[in-house]
Formats: sequence, structure tokens, C-alpha cells
Amino acid sequence: MSVTTEIDFTVGSRRVFSARREVARWNFDLETILSDNHTAPVPPAPGPDGLEVISAPRPAVPAILARFPEHLVGGRVEFRRHYVDMGMGLEAYMARFSSKTRSTLRRKARKLAREAGDYRISAFRTAEEVAAFLERALPLSRATYQARLLDAGLPEALEERRGMIASAGEDGWRCFLLEAAGRPLAYLALEVRGRTLVYTHVGHDPAFEALSPGTVLQLEALEHLFDEGRFAWFDFTEGEGAHKERFGTACAECSSFLLLEPTLANRSLTRGREAFDAAVAAARMTAGRLGLLAKVRSLLRA
Repeated sequence: MSVTTEIDFTVGSRRVFSARREVARWNFDLETILSDNHTAPVPPAPGPDGLEVISAPRPAVPAILARFPEHLVGGRVEFRRHYVDMGMGLEAYMARFSSKTRSTLRRKARKLAREAGDYRISAFRTAEEVAAFLERALPLSRATYQARLLDAGLPEALEERRGMIASAGEDGWRCFLLEAAGRPLAYLALEVRGRTLVYTHVGHDPAFEALSPGTVLQLEALEHLFDEGRFAWFDFTEGEGAHKERFGTACAECSSFLLLEPTLANRSLTRGREAFDAAVAAARMTAGRLGLLAKVRSLLRA
């Protein structure tokens, strides 16, 4: 089954341009990544334009590439996939944080309550509860950068919302919402896949970013999930970030990339993306050097 993937040309988190390709998606889940078997499993049949490989464990990449020697490799991203080992229990998890970090997390919660008003965090699990979660969280989702810049907000289409609610009826979701003074400030929606919780939808009100509502919600949601005692892993999925690194207990080295059919259009696309990324990297390096030079000049004039 093929899907449409967006091949983005980005500067930071802002999308400048994107091209669409019809590909089959080969997504590696966390349990596969953490298994001792580093040989690549049988891939799906490629789509019209090839395959999109998502979060392949680094040791499996050579075997994957060897299966498709004629395909063009593009958009390769290397990253650490962070996760929480839920088997350690809440007490051991909290003990991983330094006393300074634990104090900082408590201070953030107190500051949020003081400046935004006493907050409450609600958990949603059943079909009826997840329907209520979507109704309350969707207006907030539309204002987040995930929705505005990445098209990664909560599902808007009626069919997608119905699918999420139906899945919740089969114990397929854990959702959390932080509200203060009756106003939603942050949400977290986790898809249940076997023994793994998947970091699927997350967002916070940009007007309250300085009060760290997402951080407060993350910690309290983890406490709730540790108490439930059902799950083995909390998977922060592909990509990196300070938030994932702070709350994760370990990480796996992974790669995501495209394997495109060697057509003229795809050759032009992959070369164009490589040139664009190189230009962005060079611009950043130049800007960094100019900034350093300006600081040196400022010190010399002092």
C-alpha cells in the first residue's frame, strides 16, 4: 500500500518547499529496534516512487541498502530515538534525575499554578473520554506550531477522529490534558501498540510557553502511566530534542531515509535537496562565524 510523503525543504522548523512522492512506508517500531536481531526484516513492496524507511536501527541500514542497490538514497537523517524503560518503576525513574532537576521540575509546576491559575490534569482512555478530549483539545491544537508548521496537530478530519475514538474503544489510546482556569494549555495523546506507548500527538499553548505547561504535563502523565503498570516502553519516536532527552532513560541510534526509483525526476529531487541542505548548513556556519566575530570586536572595543 502506497502513501503520499512530503519531501520537505526546511530552514529550522519552517518548511520552505515540499515535493510529493508516492511511496510504501517501512516503519520500524521500538520493540523491533531494541531486539537483538539486526538483520533487516522483509520490506513492504515499494510504491510507485519507492520506499520511505522510518527509524531503521543503524546496524540494519547496510542490509536495507543492499536490498535496493539501484534505488536513490535521499533525505537521510541520523538521530537517537529516545524512550523510557517503564519496567524500572516510578521510584527508580525519578531517582535518575539530579536533586537540582527534581527541584526545577517542582518549581515549574508551582510557577504554572501561580501565574496561570491552579491547573488540573485529566486522563482520557475510553471511547467516550477520548471523544471529550478531542473536543476540548482540538482548538488548542490548531494554535500549536505542530499544526501550523508541521501538519502534525490532532486529527481534524471527521473520519480520522472517528478512527481514533473507535481505537480508544479497544484500549488503543492514553490521552492527557492540562487546563488552567478552564483553558486548555497542553495536551498529550499516546497511541497504545502492544506494550508500548507511542508519543503520537503533543502540543501546548504558545502564549504560555514560558510557563512550561508541556513539561509539567509530561511528568505527571508519566507518573500516572507508571502507576498503571501495564506498559514496558514509552517511545518518543523518531527525531531528537531536549525534552525527549530529559525525560528518556535510554536511546537507540536510528536512521530515516528515502529509497527512490532512479527516474530523472527523482534524481533531480534528491540532488536539489542535497544542494539546498548544504546551502542552509553553509549559511548557518557563516552566520555563526559572523556572530563570533561581532562578539570579539565588541570585547576588543570594551
